[in-house]
Amino acid sequence: MTGPAPQASPVALDSAPEAELLIGHIADVMDALLGIVEEETALVRAGKLAAAAALEPSKQELSQLYLADATRLRAAQEFLARTMPDVLEALRKRHELFHALLQVNLTVLATAHAVSESIMRGVSNELARKATPQGYGASGRSVTPSPASLQPLTVSRVL
Repeated sequence: MTGPAPQASPVALDSAPEAELLIGHIADVMDALLGIVEEETALVRAGKLAAAAALEPSKQELSQLYLADATRLRAAQEFLARTMPDVLEALRKRHELFHALLQVNLTVLATAHAVSESIMRGVSNELARKATPQGYGASGRSVTPSPASLQPLTVSRVL
């Protein structure tokens, strides 16, 4: 990223050079954020969740910069439409691509979450099954554990 971040407040833009600086900054932020998102997606797909989690601080910082820039651009939309319609349209197209790539990342994260949850439920059910005495009830059917008798599963995040 080049240059300092523009102000976070949605102060209206009043000059073309200021608008170009803001557009250049948001483009740099989007590129950096997409790089991190693509890296996170690849790490999650490879099962390297700890490495993917380590990207979170950078991702959060870039997301905040992106939101601040987007808020400022939204406040200056009329000015940009009047003075730089071609640049504004190019920025919109770039944002659509950005959004599509974020959707891929969210899909991968949701899939990893669902798989992890399924694994945890399976482990929990297996532990409950093994902890239940094997026998038959008064009706002659095998006894299934009641939901109240199930022990919660504890996970240690320190390995």
